[in-house]
Amino acid sequence: MSPIIIGTIGVIILLLCFAIGMPMAFSMALVGTAGFAYLVSPDAAINLLPRDVFDQFASYPLSVIPMFVMMGCYAYASGIGKKLFDAAYVVLGRLSGGLAIASVAACALFGAVSGSTAATTATVGKTALPEMKKHNYSDIFATGTLATAGGLGIMIPPSTAFIVYGLLTEQSIGKLYIAGIIPGIIIAVLFVGTILVWCKIKPNAGPPGPSTTLKQKLKSLTGVADALILFLVTMGGLFAGWFTPTQAGAIGAVGALVIGLVTRELTWAKFIDATKDGLRISCMIMLLIAGATVFSHFITRTTMPMVLADWVNTLSLPPVVIMILILIFYFILGTFLDAMACIVLVVPIIFPMVLNLGYDPIWFGVMVTLLSMIAVVSPPDGVNVYVVKGISRDVPIETIFWGTIPYLVPFFAATVVFVAFPPIVTFLSQFISY
Repeated sequence: MSPIIIGTIGVIILLLCFAIGMPMAFSMALVGTAGFAYLVSPDAAINLLPRDVFDQFASYPLSVIPMFVMMGCYAYASGIGKKLFDAAYVVLGRLSGGLAIASVAACALFGAVSGSTAATTATVGKTALPEMKKHNYSDIFATGTLATAGGLGIMIPPSTAFIVYGLLTEQSIGKLYIAGIIPGIIIAVLFVGTILVWCKIKPNAGPPGPSTTLKQKLKSLTGVADALILFLVTMGGLFAGWFTPTQAGAIGAVGALVIGLVTRELTWAKFIDATKDGLRISCMIMLLIAGATVFSHFITRTTMPMVLADWVNTLSLPPVVIMILILIFYFILGTFLDAMACIVLVVPIIFPMVLNLGYDPIWFGVMVTLLSMIAVVSPPDGVNVYVVKGISRDVPIETIFWGTIPYLVPFFAATVVFVAFPPIVTFLSQFISY
């Protein structure tokens, strides 16, 4: 059989492994090793597997992952997420759907110190959902809004999705981070617009809360100070070139601990739990990358990426049409696979084709992350939906999924705008050179 056929069979087997519930990292490592053994030799495959795993876990650039993950976990343990929601609630709570708008604002702000959709959703959700229930918000509106808004955690820097994409494609993580700021703000504004329209059509979905005085609003803004300081120190220092991404993450993790100690929010129990969560999440991501590396070596041997890129070059379609087809394919795949799995599985295959089409790799990284935001709320594998289900156990899972559907409109609107006007995404990245 030709290498292309072997590669196709390998991808099908990999998807079957995902379907039966086999861990994604192990699935990619298994299929990659078996395929490499068939195409090259069993001895080469046996040597490839431990080498790739060791190289990834011993890689200094990959150390940026545990640093930023720990920063997010310690920020959660230090109570930063709760303070952000409380501040947003005081300022915005009196509006129709004000608690939902406050949740979007809190998710955007906490995403700036977390980098994880699940962590952002869980942190804000544990505070926001009980308040929404107390103020008679409808379940479909409250849970759907929170599950979707949590996705801002991987668009607004720091973002684990940007880190993984940057490592897989050898792109600047600093440029990816700064490129995600404007799209993240635009998407958050579109979410707020969707909330206002929803509450205009169905006023009972999100009744307005009690009004607050100007003094109360100003006083509440002190709750934003911790997150703002943490973001300015880590991201400001990174963008200014004072330290590397790994150093920025390490400083952010220590900074979150210091904030927790100063405010006396951090206890030994919280510290231990946050450390365990950070180690678990970091190991999961690094195993995914290691498995993807093994699988990408197999895929490279099949010449599938190169053949696909050459085939695309023979088409008489404009590059923008081909890019739209790529994004549609990625969106469909994202409804079945975890967002991180989509990145590590698909990006190595289609990235050469994207470069051949003449698209900016930083722009494409933002588009991949945007589609990953859709993936985390799309059935059947929307991880954010299951996080919200864990917080609000009395709400049926299908109700939460239905609640995310109206937010597909701002998602698709943002996608169209960013495809039509790429400089919106790449504008800030041109100001840094590392």
